[in-house]
Amino acid sequence: MIAQQNDEETPLLQRPEQPTAKAPLPWDQIWILLLLEMPELISSRTLAPFIPEVRILCLLVISNHNWIVKLIRDIGVTHGDESQVGHYAGILESSYYAAHTLTIFHWSQLSDHIGRKPVILTALLAISISMFSFGLSKAFFALVVSRVVCGAFDASDSMAKSNLMDITDATNMPKAYSYIPIPWMIAGTVGALIGGSLSRPADRFPNIFGRSELLKTYPYLLPCSISGFLIWTMWLVTYICLKESVSTKTPLWELIKGGFFGQSYSKPRQPLSNVIVDPGEVKSKPLPPRALLTSKVLSVTASYATTGLLQMSLNSVLPVFYATPIELGGLSLDPPRIGALLAASSVIQIFQLLFYTRLNDCFGARAIHITGLSSGIPIVILFPVANALARAYGIGMAVWLCVVVQLILRTSLIMCFPCITLFVRTAAPNRASIGATNGISQVAVAVARIVGPACATSVFSYSLQKEHDAWSIYYFLTAVVFLAVGTALPLPYDPSVWEDSQ
Repeated sequence: MIAQQNDEETPLLQRPEQPTAKAPLPWDQIWILLLLEMPELISSRTLAPFIPEVRILCLLVISNHNWIVKLIRDIGVTHGDESQVGHYAGILESSYYAAHTLTIFHWSQLSDHIGRKPVILTALLAISISMFSFGLSKAFFALVVSRVVCGAFDASDSMAKSNLMDITDATNMPKAYSYIPIPWMIAGTVGALIGGSLSRPADRFPNIFGRSELLKTYPYLLPCSISGFLIWTMWLVTYICLKESVSTKTPLWELIKGGFFGQSYSKPRQPLSNVIVDPGEVKSKPLPPRALLTSKVLSVTASYATTGLLQMSLNSVLPVFYATPIELGGLSLDPPRIGALLAASSVIQIFQLLFYTRLNDCFGARAIHITGLSSGIPIVILFPVANALARAYGIGMAVWLCVVVQLILRTSLIMCFPCITLFVRTAAPNRASIGATNGISQVAVAVARIVGPACATSVFSYSLQKEHDAWSIYYFLTAVVFLAVGTALPLPYDPSVWEDSQ
């Protein structure tokens, strides 16, 4: 572990109970970890114009600019039945998340043994290859395999978080996490531009690409190749510049001989010579999964999962609500306006960069987390209020004010995630098990993010039917808010309380 100290001599775990000075951020590594927050988002946003989630698919159908319809038509999997497009789109989207959910813990646990860097490099290489493979795929099965490979090996985001936990402490970790919205905004913008503007280049830019038989045969190869090349470039940067943050490593062969899950080794783990470590940490070793399921880990995992459930439920309902006709309970907005609103909500995340560290210093992570979750109540209330105003006065200033306030409140919900990450770090039974502890929480939130959109959009569709209660979706979202707040209440005021008790 690379311990960050004020005097470069005091070990991390021997920090004072109430630190008066913050350790400086190790920017030589922080910028690489911020870069590693981008690959998954770049790949998904690149594919978004032609493999959207089912909810976005509905919006794109309205605008008659549906890339996925063209993609499914190109491969002929529906045999002309466009009613099946959503079905196959869902399979493509869910294949990534299903594979990711099944493998993320194992990658996280493995990183505690062999180091973060090998796992990160493996993930980046797999994502890059899967992007090239997707662009060259002409059969539906090949598309699914590409997404499964990407999901199964994509541990870059989780590893970046674990690495950040390794190289920061309680004094500077909040500041480090306040910068995370920057790569998110950059990756989301770059990925969307690549996928949206360079898909089917022979049709869109005939003067430039019209003579390319390759791009006519593989109309999505160009955006996939550019994204793949960007991720491959990140692989090179990571290989050259990223330092290993795990203080001790077990050779992979020893793991295989001793039984990886059994945690029995024929040789002790050897400390690395080029990092600063705490003597007590060298003696520690990664714990087996069952030993990780402490009350602290279960508490923070439950809170993380319900936070992800709330976020994804709201994210799923929001664009559908915007597109739904006013008489059915929505706002009847057209896709360009919806896109502008969703883009604006991403830009608003800069609030986290400007204020999160100060808020954390003043109020503590638990207070920010619960406040952010509680903001879900006014967010939910503004759905029917905006619709009522639209019914009475049309889409005017009052409706836009509700929309803006709703988007601003979503920022406070987004700030829950750096808070919960602080708790994940301190909940780990020992420093050698940070990766596996993070992996457990990532599995839980991945499941929640799969379940959330499916449940929320289904309840929303249910509420639109005449014979059903139109407020069903708001009851559901309110229940999710209370569930999230309830699981957050057992968290301590300060994450360092858990760390001090270790």
